[in-house]
Amino acid sequence: MRVSVFGLGYVGCVSAACLASMGHEVIGVDVNQVKVDLVNDGKAPVVEERIGELIAEVVRTGALRATGDVREAIMDSEVSLVCVGTPSEPNGSLCTTYLERVTEEIGAALAERAGQGGRHTVVFRSTMLPGTCLNLLVPILEKSVGGTAGVDIGVAVNPEFLREGTSVRDFFDPPKTVIGELDPASGDAVTALYEGLPGEVFRVPVPAAEAIKYADNAFHGLKIGFANELGAVCQALGVDSHQVMDVFLADRKLNISPAYLRPGFAFGGSCLPKDLRSLVHAARRADVSVPILAHVLPSNSDHLQRAVDLVERTGRRRVGLFGLSFKPGTDDLRESPLVELAERLFGKGYDLKIYDANVSLSRLIGANREYIETRLPHLAQLLADSVDEVLEHAEVCLVGSSDPAVVSALPHGDGPVIVDLIRLPDAEARRAEPGYVGLAW
Repeated sequence: MRVSVFGLGYVGCVSAACLASMGHEVIGVDVNQVKVDLVNDGKAPVVEERIGELIAEVVRTGALRATGDVREAIMDSEVSLVCVGTPSEPNGSLCTTYLERVTEEIGAALAERAGQGGRHTVVFRSTMLPGTCLNLLVPILEKSVGGTAGVDIGVAVNPEFLREGTSVRDFFDPPKTVIGELDPASGDAVTALYEGLPGEVFRVPVPAAEAIKYADNAFHGLKIGFANELGAVCQALGVDSHQVMDVFLADRKLNISPAYLRPGFAFGGSCLPKDLRSLVHAARRADVSVPILAHVLPSNSDHLQRAVDLVERTGRRRVGLFGLSFKPGTDDLRESPLVELAERLFGKGYDLKIYDANVSLSRLIGANREYIETRLPHLAQLLADSVDEVLEHAEVCLVGSSDPAVVSALPHGDGPVIVDLIRLPDAEARRAEPGYVGLAW
């Protein structure tokens, strides 16, 4: 394919050189003439493992050249990769100035190219927040071109997952390829660019592709911060943190796995809350600052409050709650977020009915009974004997249980507002229905 790459920084330079080595005809574009001259001389404008020899080779064979002329690049390509920077503004917001400018320039050149045959596809590889492409860049492109994105012009978002220092290796052995496609033809064009590379290919809506990059980087930062905070606590307590983390990392069932990484409701139970509290307390006693660990429980409480807010927004007072124990398949109510949710709603004067097949007041004993009598002493009058009893009562149904008897009985369309705390199996279909709200979206 004939490819133009806009922006010859780390991402653009590596993308251009690697695509050229795969057999594509690539033209790099940059406003900095020094970068353009370096590439045309067969030299890398960035310091990066393997990039110097790779650029020298593809320039020598004629597979890669560079220019400062946007029009020339557009006329000589069928796909454009936009790899310009999106730095932070002083207030932390995303700076889209360079994205907007290059989009206008590409659009103007495409307007001149009209009538030459063949649809051009613009692929945004720069990191940008969800909504940036569809709400900001596509309108700019359409205005400049005088056409419709997805019809006259192809548009896609293709985030990169390249680490500085190993970016060439990462390009040829990617963890995944993500293509946010405005239409199937746009996705096909991007898929063809990377044909032959390993790793799974995900073709998703444009906003999802934008968000995936942020999910990755936020989690990478969270992991580093978590490891460093835990290391600091271990050091203060006289424990070898690397030995601890070696064992932690060996657990591929719960720790390094998909476990606990699905959006849903708040966590609870007899272990997680108390152990987080005691770890943070130990850190404070040792004068070790652990802001990530210290904010896990407040974050959990804020997420629980989102469910309360969703109920309040309905303006309705009769509420049914499905589920009470801290997770399915148990009657353990200790620090259950659903008990906390019931307590907050009851305290706000909502007329509440609760159904949980695993919870019966007559069966609760010991710490479990003591806990519920302290937190929700009116439980006996709130518990219902059946799903139907709750449905007949409720104007709003909070679904915190995946019990098949509950899921199958929930009405579609007209009826109570459904507040889905767990992402029901038919959540995708329900999402289009009036009166359905998903906390786990």
